[in-house]
Amino acid sequence: MKPAALGPDKKPTERSKFNKLLSEIKKHRMIYTLLLPGLIWLLLFAYLPMGGLSLAFKDYKANMGIWGSPWVGFENFKYVFRDPTFIDAVWRTLYINIIKLAITFPVPIILALMLNELRMGRMKKAFQTVLTFPHFLSWIIVSGIVINVLSYDGLVNSTLALLGLPTINFLGSEGTFIPMILMTDIWKSAGWGAIVYLAAISGIDQDQYESAQIDGATRMQQMFRITLPNIMPTVTIMFILSVGGLMSSGFDQIFNLANAATKNVSEVLDVYIYRITFQSSTDFSFSTAVSLFRSLVNMILLLLADRVAKKMGGDGLFR
Repeated sequence: MKPAALGPDKKPTERSKFNKLLSEIKKHRMIYTLLLPGLIWLLLFAYLPMGGLSLAFKDYKANMGIWGSPWVGFENFKYVFRDPTFIDAVWRTLYINIIKLAITFPVPIILALMLNELRMGRMKKAFQTVLTFPHFLSWIIVSGIVINVLSYDGLVNSTLALLGLPTINFLGSEGTFIPMILMTDIWKSAGWGAIVYLAAISGIDQDQYESAQIDGATRMQQMFRITLPNIMPTVTIMFILSVGGLMSSGFDQIFNLANAATKNVSEVLDVYIYRITFQSSTDFSFSTAVSLFRSLVNMILLLLADRVAKKMGGDGLFR
């Protein structure tokens, strides 16, 4: 005997789905109310401005506006890739960011593991506060501190002069610029980045540590056999996000620490976009084309890093 066919009333209709959605929203209305300001901000400042990306395919005329300016197709991109300064800026950006990724990325992980090993609660909180505080300073303040400390008449060179040692041109030397970028980036962001890993560590089941202690495992063995494997999913996600930003070099940091003497090593893609937009003959179409290229490369790198992480058996950003 064949089962009776389901009638149309047995299948959920679009109207019933919509009513169910409305009832869920009404049920959790307080949560959606809290989300509303963030969603409005995202719409106004993240999605609506995307219409301006059309400038990359137009010859922008201020008197005609964005929508009235004539379309030129990929002409702006042709000019971009013919500019040798742009190519240099791309390679310089990748060079600096790959060094940053290799040197600065592990620092918050190591810092979080070290803080987790502190058993004195007050000391742990004090260290965490001191290490996190630089994150809340703007790069203008940080650069002011660095300039006052490393300038010719700054703290370091004044101390060297008192000791009878030769002074060092820290700020005007191309050889010291990238190490200065790395050190200031670690000082400013390592403590804040460690918070993410400390949160992941706090979610580890404590029974694993108790079992390891019963088996006679040392603190170091517990760190490498329990703590690190448990936070690897978080490390993977943070690494993927970092790879997705390889074409963005941190404009605030480099712009405030660079000067004319270090231009050959400091003009990364973000600084290049700023210069062609505001410091030379203004060409918004050209600078938008460069910005769009940078965003597309970042997206491709993000997807590639996500795919590689999955191939290696880790968790990715996308399912």
